[in-house]
This record gives sequence, C-alpha cells and structure tokens, in this order.
Amino acid sequence: MTPDPLDPQDPQHEQSSTVDGPSEPPPLDDFASKVLDVVDSIPPGRVMSYGDIAEYLGAGLGPRQVGRVMSVYGGAVAWWRVIHSDGTPAPGHDSRALQHYLAEGTPLRSARPPVRVDMRRARWPANPGTSPHAARPDSEPA
Repeated sequence: MTPDPLDPQDPQHEQSSTVDGPSEPPPLDDFASKVLDVVDSIPPGRVMSYGDIAEYLGAGLGPRQVGRVMSVYGGAVAWWRVIHSDGTPAPGHDSRALQHYLAEGTPLRSARPPVRVDMRRARWPANPGTSPHAARPDSEPA
C-alpha cells in the first residue's frame, strides 16, 4: 500500500517540521473551520471540487485557499471527496483515493491512472444554490 501523507493514521503522515521535530498545524481559523465543515457534510459516493467549496462558502476566497486548508488539515476529514474540477484527486493520491471511491460507490470515468471521478454524476450538490447540508436524491432527474 502506498503511504498516504493526508491520512493521520498512516505512520508516514506528513507534518510540517522544524529543527526540533514535527510541529502541530496552526490553529483553525474561521475559513478553515468552515471548509472542514463542508467536507464533513459531503455524503459517501459524492464529491465537491475545491472551487465548489469556495463558491459555496462565498467568503471571497478561491479554490487555492480551499486547497491550502485541505493540505494542512485534510487528514482529519474525508479528503478524497474534495477533488479538482476535472475529476482528478489531489496529486499523488490516486491509488488511496481510488480505494475510497470504490468502497463508497463513487461514479468514476477512469479507475486507471489518472483516476478520474465522473463529475456529472458524483458532484454534490448537483444544483447551484443547493445547500450541501440538504439531502440529494440518488437518481438522476427525468
């Protein structure tokens, strides 16, 4: 199994380090806390892009800032559910993300590298303006 630097349970979990050894991540600010709350609300088998989360929060910050939050704190949440808008997971995490996608039944366009989620079917919420906290039916609209 490939080490997963985003998984805090992985013995090779990457943490920022100093000369004295690993250091704790900085305290959560309001934006980071909101990002993690949204990620926690994404149901199994569904995904949101970094940009989707930024747009949903409407805090005037963009996908890069969401990515930064995920790079620092993502190991505490279902990080594999936050992906690029083209359906690819965070760089270097294809194999570990694929294990989660298969276990959760996430719709895929490709299970071979580069792993790609079917954004049309897996994106959550499907409709702009829909709260990530609202339930979404599993069936496609007629």
